[in-house]
Amino acid sequence: MPDPIPPGEAEKLQRDLDYLMNCLSEMLGGLGEHSLAANLPWTGKPGDFSDDSRLVRAWSIAFQLLNMAEENTSVQFRRTRETEEGIAAEPGLWGKVIGQLRGLGITDEEIAGDLGSIRVEPVLTAHPTEAKRASVLRHLRELYLLLVKLENTVWTPAERRDIREELIAMLERLWHTGEVHLEKPHVLNELDGIIYHLREIFPQVVAILDRRLRHAWKEAGLADADLPTGNQLPRLGFSTWVGGDRDGHPLVTAQITQQTLRELRLNALMLIHGQLTALGSRLSISRRILPPPKDFCNRIGELADRLGPRGVEAMNRNPEEPWRQMVNLMKAMVPVEVDGAGQTLCEEGRTQYHRSEELAEDLRLLRKSLEAVGASRIARADVVPVLRAVEVFGFHLASLDIRQNSHYHDLAVEQLMAAAGMAETGFAEWDEERRLAFLNRELASPRPFARHDCRPGKEAEAVVDCYRVLAAHIRRHGTDGLGALIVSMTRSLSDLLVVYLLAREAGLTSTTAEGQLCLLPVVPLFETIDDLRGSAGILGAFLDHPMTRRTLDHLCGAERVQQVMIGYSDSNKDGGIIASLWGLYRGQEAMVEAGRARGVRIRFFHGRGGTISRGAGPTSRFLRGLPHGSVDGDLRLTEQGEVIAQKYSNPLNAAYNLELLLAGTAGVTISQNRRPRQVPPLETVMDRLAETSRSAYEQLVTTEGFITFFRHATPIDVIESSSIGSRPARRTGGATLADLRAIPWVFSWSQSRYYLSGWFGAGTALERLKNDDEAAFRELVRNSQSWTTLHYIVANVATSIATANPAIMEDYAGLVPDTALGERIFSLIVDEYRRTNRMLEEIYGGTLEERRAAVHAAFHRRHEALAVLHRRQIELLGRWRLEQTSTADACSDELLFRLLETVNAIAAGLRTTG
Repeated sequence: MPDPIPPGEAEKLQRDLDYLMNCLSEMLGGLGEHSLAANLPWTGKPGDFSDDSRLVRAWSIAFQLLNMAEENTSVQFRRTRETEEGIAAEPGLWGKVIGQLRGLGITDEEIAGDLGSIRVEPVLTAHPTEAKRASVLRHLRELYLLLVKLENTVWTPAERRDIREELIAMLERLWHTGEVHLEKPHVLNELDGIIYHLREIFPQVVAILDRRLRHAWKEAGLADADLPTGNQLPRLGFSTWVGGDRDGHPLVTAQITQQTLRELRLNALMLIHGQLTALGSRLSISRRILPPPKDFCNRIGELADRLGPRGVEAMNRNPEEPWRQMVNLMKAMVPVEVDGAGQTLCEEGRTQYHRSEELAEDLRLLRKSLEAVGASRIARADVVPVLRAVEVFGFHLASLDIRQNSHYHDLAVEQLMAAAGMAETGFAEWDEERRLAFLNRELASPRPFARHDCRPGKEAEAVVDCYRVLAAHIRRHGTDGLGALIVSMTRSLSDLLVVYLLAREAGLTSTTAEGQLCLLPVVPLFETIDDLRGSAGILGAFLDHPMTRRTLDHLCGAERVQQVMIGYSDSNKDGGIIASLWGLYRGQEAMVEAGRARGVRIRFFHGRGGTISRGAGPTSRFLRGLPHGSVDGDLRLTEQGEVIAQKYSNPLNAAYNLELLLAGTAGVTISQNRRPRQVPPLETVMDRLAETSRSAYEQLVTTEGFITFFRHATPIDVIESSSIGSRPARRTGGATLADLRAIPWVFSWSQSRYYLSGWFGAGTALERLKNDDEAAFRELVRNSQSWTTLHYIVANVATSIATANPAIMEDYAGLVPDTALGERIFSLIVDEYRRTNRMLEEIYGGTLEERRAAVHAAFHRRHEALAVLHRRQIELLGRWRLEQTSTADACSDELLFRLLETVNAIAAGLRTTG
């Protein structure tokens, strides 16, 4: 959804939008496209949609310019507010959070002491939710920077005209760049987009975040002695799934994983090499003016001796400047060769750093040496940013997770058993008791099933070959750069133990006196509502298993931490929004207790998507709405597809969104650590709401004819024909709702403006609660703002209702060939829509347009323009589906291309796909 714009900023937004639309109109007019220039949205002129696909493209660009203007307005509003009211004025950021913690009576020393334990790790994925090509994203980034450039008041009129010409030229490039993916992107192409953010954006942002924490600390009047530095700063890290997520993705092979790890490492080392080069250029400090400390000189000598001739060369380059000499030596120690021909990874020998922590230690010594001679400001300005980059990005840039489906693992085990000549077969069909007996018996031995050169079958080879890549990486570089082995659709203890068995096969385990352990953590992913209900029992049994205990001891040391991933998307597709969010809440509560009973801290990994149906929502409210103790200073969450571009493509916006995560995690953790958990009074009421809403949702999706309605009343067939991501839309290619991924499910409902999984079932649940238990309903209304968990759920439903549009929904329902079926299913949906809207108005005490004016204003700005695009898509859908029944392939392909342009345009207007 678009960001709500404060009412006071509407005038600026309109100015920016008018400016951008005038530029777009001028660009089109200059190309002779006068009809297009005269029919742009928000210009006070009618939108004449003749059968000209170029108009759809023009409107798609117009929506992207609107999004840009809204983003810039939000950024400038926050900056103005901080200037006028102070850094503590903005909700969810460091200034506000520090003030709230002090208001709870938490001392400066306690806040400072806890900050170093805070860890936030966004996991960047390339799920097929980004409809825009990488080239388009680059052009949009440059356009945004030009818009921001215009905020500077120093430009002369002539210089402002030059900037305008640059902007129009960039619009022309965008106009001539095709938006639609004609072929599915390769996995490594998706990796390029991730690496761009990791190498070009986030290193800038780390420095911004550190400065903002210092500013907030000082503005709050906290003691300078407690100002967080070094290890006291919150820890930020990044991970990715691109090149490691193989769940239903046959193109992610062992070779792709190997290439991914190599590219991440090479780019990390190039980032560090570049930063050291810049650092060396700054440290032009003469030993004659500032004599260096003795221990610093000793370290220079050690490194020079270790490097031999290269050390001599580094020393001779700046003989009177020891700090530059030290940086030259550190550069020579980084295991990458940089010359005119390019960059090459070096195999670490005696003369190279083996781990990034070795470089970090030398940078800390460099910082201390400057502080020792009174150059603390230089140390802070020049050395600390490089040190922080090494601490955050290491020699790996981002850790790579490996994910696979539990059923795929079962097939792999069956093939390995057959290759070993075992008489037993059908492992996937065995009951749990038999599976566990077999697995425990096998795990007692380090013996693999098959020889190293054995090729037992597709699934077994894919898993074992991948794990061998990971084992080889560990032998060369340790576990830096590797995340976890994540098991999708975990439904039993055996689903997790199977991974230990497969790891043993690839040499990814180690044998100790007590038995085997795994060299990487195994992580369950609980996705459906029923799986979340059973999650604590499975987790407890897994933590009790001897191999898990040995693995955690090896990986974690004294503080044993078990990661658990929870899925927002599939649980929502499974049972609707209230059942999903409440099931996640209850599951986390139970798993925290299961871990606590065993002395293990549970680290939750939130698999959130970019839409409300897939877990999105305001960051600070999301964090405060999680169960007590479930954050515990450690937040890991996915950032998927289009969300990466929306949140992180521009440094100031990226800093804002990461600060929300860091400050929010710190605020929730530090406050909860100092107060006991209090059982919310409405937990049993929420249990009832979740069951009722799930029942209503399931009744709809299982009703006769619903799947037929879905396939005709949404553009799901167009989305399945698109090439917006490398991963297939279905896990196994089956034509069932269960096999359809949550992303295209949500994407198709959003394109047709139903947003079904974001609200359906909520109205029935709330109405039944009111009718059956008026007192409980009134208690819920009273707590709907004060209990953040409830507030988060209700607000997300209300936002989904605001995005849905019954009139447009009805137009799409008209595409269903069986008119009676279409009318029957649509009446069920629209009745629930009205019921949900009515019950929300009772909770909010007025119309949603009045009570949530900023949210509704964002959609109102888009309404008329989107309605035109929806009508265009509906007309093309009817023609395309008719053509598909004939032999006119060329015509059908052309219609599909034009349909995909409408998909892009509507996604740009709604700022969301799936």
